[in-house]
Order: sequence, then structure tokens, then C-alpha cells
Amino acid sequence: MEKKEEKILGVIGGLGPRATNRFLELAVEMTQAATDQEHMNMIVYIFPSIPDRTGYILGSNLRSPLPGLLNVARELSRQGASRIVLPCITAHHFYEELQHAVSVPILNGITETVERLKEAGIDRAGIMATDGAIVSGLLAGTMARAGIRPVMPSRERQRDVMHLIYENLKPGLPPEMERFYRVREELLAAGAQVIVLGCTELSLLKKEQSLGPGFLDTMEVLAQASVQACGKKLKPAYRDLICPQEGMP
Repeated sequence: MEKKEEKILGVIGGLGPRATNRFLELAVEMTQAATDQEHMNMIVYIFPSIPDRTGYILGSNLRSPLPGLLNVARELSRQGASRIVLPCITAHHFYEELQHAVSVPILNGITETVERLKEAGIDRAGIMATDGAIVSGLLAGTMARAGIRPVMPSRERQRDVMHLIYENLKPGLPPEMERFYRVREELLAAGAQVIVLGCTELSLLKKEQSLGPGFLDTMEVLAQASVQACGKKLKPAYRDLICPQEGMP
């Protein structure tokens, strides 16, 4: 019997570097593999020099990230990637342009995340994400179209989210957890059944802190989708990524 061709995952990394490291760690951890050869083949490009996505979306940074993203996507395609993944949710603002530019399927972390919410029967989901993702309506719009009510932080609590991402997590400093808890409590009080960690930097928070149940990590979703898209076996512990809050359906 002819051996099936191994799929190669192309990773547009560096957005930011710590988040990319977390993605690679999760992709390996989630794969049920007894040998090296049972893991995914990956081509990983680390380009932190690509301009900040949120700054561009908000107009505070005039340099577009798109040319850099396109260059990496095309190079991954040229080198034989079977699938491409973008471990940065805010960068999904440019998803359509990127997918149009290459024939290789690009995994969509937003639609994958919303699909997990639907599968779990979630009606209302809170969102913690960058200002760029919030302004773009990336997660909220996709949720609403799927019949899921997005629950957004107030302006003050959104400042807490941005502080955690840009002042704590990106520079590798200890997270100010009181900010996180304030956002969590506000979203839960507003009726969120699950809170989506809609910035891949927040996956670092989930790794380093005991957050408890009630969260869906978009980085975990991307890693899970990557393992499955490349035809690898998923560990049973990672088949369901949502553990609801106590008392929630």
C-alpha cells in the first residue's frame, strides 16, 4: 500500500513571539504520538517585525501588516505547506486578503472558535480581545451570525484587557490578575456562559495562572484545528476545549 503524503503545517509566527511559542507547545502537546514521526511536519516563520495589527486597525500606526503577512504566506505556500495557520486573532482582520493570495487553505481561528461554541450549545459568550479585534467585530460579528450573543467588556474593563496584553504579557511581565478578574466578573454578571480568550497572548495567561472553568482559548482552538487538519491524532483530553462555569448549561 502506498504511504499517504504527510501534510505540512505552515505557521505565520512572531505576532507576538511568545504567543507563537505557546502555539507550537500546544500543537505538540495535543498530538497523540508515541514517536517523533507521529507529530506534524511544520515550517515556522518568525517575523515580529510585521507592524502591530491593532495599531494599524485603530489608525495609530500607518504601516500596514498586510504586505509582511502576504510575503510569509506566499513563501510558506512556495515551500509546500498544506495548511497555513495564523496564531494571532487580530491578524485575522486580513484573513480574506491572505486567503485570496494563496491557494493553500488558511485555518480560520475565528470561525473555528465559534464552531466550538455552537457545538457546546453556548448562547452567550464573553469576549476578551485586543481593541483591534473588538473594533473589527471579528469575533462578535461571527458569533452573532451564528446565533450566539457576544458579551463585550465596558470601556473601562477593555482598558484592563489591553493593559494585560500589551503591558504584561507581550513584554513577559507578571500579569496583574486583579485586572483580569475585574473583566471576568463583569462579563459573567452580564450573562456570559463562557469567556473567549480572543487574543493569543491570553493563552499565556491561561497557561501560567489557574483560571478555572468557563473559558475557551482561541490558541487551543487553533492548535486543535491544526492537528486535525494535518491528519494527526488528537489526545482525548483535548477533544473538548470548553469546561463551562458551574451552574451553566
